[in-house]
Amino acid sequence: MCLLAIENLKVIFPTHSGYVRAVDGVTLELKQAETLALVGETGCGKSTIAHSVLRLLPDNAEVRGKILFDNKNLLALNENKVARLRGQKISLVMQNPALALNPVYPIGHQITEPLIIHRRYKKSDAILEAKKLLDKLRFKGPSNAFRAYPFEMSGGMKQRVLIGISVVLNPKIVIADEPTKSLDSRLRNMVLEELRLVRKMNRPSMILITHDLHAAKEISDRIAVMYAGEILESSPTQEFFKEPLHPYSKALLGSLPERGFKPIPGVSPSMTHPPEGCKFHPRCPYKKEICSQQRPNLKRTKNRDVKCVLYS
Repeated sequence: MCLLAIENLKVIFPTHSGYVRAVDGVTLELKQAETLALVGETGCGKSTIAHSVLRLLPDNAEVRGKILFDNKNLLALNENKVARLRGQKISLVMQNPALALNPVYPIGHQITEPLIIHRRYKKSDAILEAKKLLDKLRFKGPSNAFRAYPFEMSGGMKQRVLIGISVVLNPKIVIADEPTKSLDSRLRNMVLEELRLVRKMNRPSMILITHDLHAAKEISDRIAVMYAGEILESSPTQEFFKEPLHPYSKALLGSLPERGFKPIPGVSPSMTHPPEGCKFHPRCPYKKEICSQQRPNLKRTKNRDVKCVLYS
């Protein structure tokens, strides 16, 4: 069952050098209890999609299309209705825990506050629930973690706290925005294990935004590959790593160390003046004449969607 449907989403930012097409006609679905990994190079528009769903874009953003959740277009709701959805129905695990956590409040306060405000818990019940959650997230001393301030915790511990805050209200969708960014391999594996635990605990749907293909492979059910504001391929995860279809997908996997560490030739296109036709064609080894003239549509083939004339 489809839980979230993004239809022809476009997000444009005006700048002194032109209009930045951060998201350029994205159509995507998130199913019930599914983990979808949104992958691609830095700056391709992945986080902009997350901020569009939560209506956290800056005021100068021009947003078109639809984002359907619970039979409502989130882009058409007023701010009060959207604010009630954030955290309760759709939550965000932010990129930088050092900035996301309030430095002047202990961790326990930051976990119990949503329960008291949104669920009207008594303070004593909220404290008990928060300590249970910290225990499930494998803090060795839940009571000590409850009383600790963010500066007393490591980066990995703060990231786990953010995960806890994001699921304390049992949302239907959790958006994890680069949760393993800047973490060493040990902390990265720990955070991924916490995300797996969240999936088992509450069975939310999850959008994992990452440039870490290994993390996407380990935790996702499906992968959507993004390039220059567009989705080029959407595929079940196992099939994607076994047989990527789009030339960019093949190049992305080929850049992994275990697959030869072959860099993708050329550079990412301008987001203000993208090339005509397929945006990847200047870097594509399989390009045809039509690729520079006509932008392909997303086509269904081999149990996945792919945007390439090779599959039209």
